[in-house]
Order: sequence, then structure tokens, then C-alpha cells
Amino acid sequence: MIVAVIRPHKLHDVKSSLMDLGVLGMTVTDVRGCGRQKGHVERYRGSEYTIDLLAKIRLEIVVEDEQIETVLATIQRSAYTGEIGDGKIFVMPVEQSIRVRTGDRGSDSL
Repeated sequence: MIVAVIRPHKLHDVKSSLMDLGVLGMTVTDVRGCGRQKGHVERYRGSEYTIDLLAKIRLEIVVEDEQIETVLATIQRSAYTGEIGDGKIFVMPVEQSIRVRTGDRGSDSL
């Protein structure tokens, strides 16, 4: 399983690039987080306040082992802006997968 945390405005680019590879299944979640980007100060009606949890997108994608490096490179290329806060990508093993509707298991369920 590949879990990527990216900037919200890069979702369309990443999704389009993955679809070009034939990766169609993914879970997309709106999340908030912090890291080296820290946050930023905003003003509202004369008061300053710090926003330290920034909006991000979390993608979860399960692919065959042979596709991992290609998918990783595609996400990294598509999500890149060159600025702090571009995101992170994690790779985790998946023990089993089952398609609920058909009962297919393993590669057939993807």
C-alpha cells in the first residue's frame, strides 16, 4: 500500500498521472497536519492567529509489487512544487485484500 500526503491543489495532477499508468483505485481523504512547513499567520478582523495544522490530501493506493517504483516516481513527480510542504510518501505491506462484492482475493481483488 502506498500512502501519500500531498498538497490539495496537486490532487488533480497526481490523479491524472496515476490514471495514465492504469491505476484507477484509490482512496482520497482530506486531512490536516504539520511538519517542517510549520504553519502560517493569518489576520481576521485585526487579530493575528497561527494556523499550525495545514490542509493536506491523503491518498491510499494498493498496487502490485511490480508497480510500486513506477507509482512512487509518478506521485513524486506530479506532487512536486519544490517548496517545503510538498508532502510525504509511505510504503506498507498489505497482507490480504478481498473484493467485497465478488469475494476475489489477492491480485484479483485489486
